[in-house]
Amino acid sequence: MDILNEIIMQAIASPWLYLVLFAVTIIDGFFPPVPSETVLVAAVAVAASTGDGNLLLLGLVAAIGAAIGDNIAFAIGRRLGTTRFAWMRRPRVAGAFAHAQRALDRRSATLILGARYIPVGRVAVNMSAGALDFAWRRFLPLSLVAGISWSIFSLAIGLLAGAWIKDQPLLSAGLGIVIALVVGVVLDRVAAARRRREPIPRLAG
Repeated sequence: MDILNEIIMQAIASPWLYLVLFAVTIIDGFFPPVPSETVLVAAVAVAASTGDGNLLLLGLVAAIGAAIGDNIAFAIGRRLGTTRFAWMRRPRVAGAFAHAQRALDRRSATLILGARYIPVGRVAVNMSAGALDFAWRRFLPLSLVAGISWSIFSLAIGLLAGAWIKDQPLLSAGLGIVIALVVGVVLDRVAAARRRREPIPRLAG
């Protein structure tokens, strides 16, 4: 355990951590399997537990990376649409796209800001916004606000875990990841419940 804690403490002090976090948050914006939340929360939890690392820089890097990733998803949607690849046609992903397409016209700001907290949801919403010709000049500031708010939220989770378990970076990182996963599952269930309650448009003819 002590060896693992030492390795984690060295990692949190390394400048490579910020580069990895930046890359992960960008990729996660258009490829949901990459776990940017867990990387950020674990890094913050360790930093808070040990007193090492720059929390402000972690949050800033994550926010910028998230916004860039979201805009890449928007550009992909604008270029390719939402059905080009097989993973886009999976029932869960296709359902998220369909919901995003119905909702963008009615509450675009709420949808784009809220979807940032749901891995599959944010990709679906941002790609749908691009595919549906949502104005980029409106999307860009919303994506920046979404990235900042998501980063602050993840920082709060990491700080909570780090404050709860002092001087045990491995345990604090694990606790932070568990909290982030639980929050993610809850948000995902809430979003799914809202989609089920939303009326399905009737087709003409």
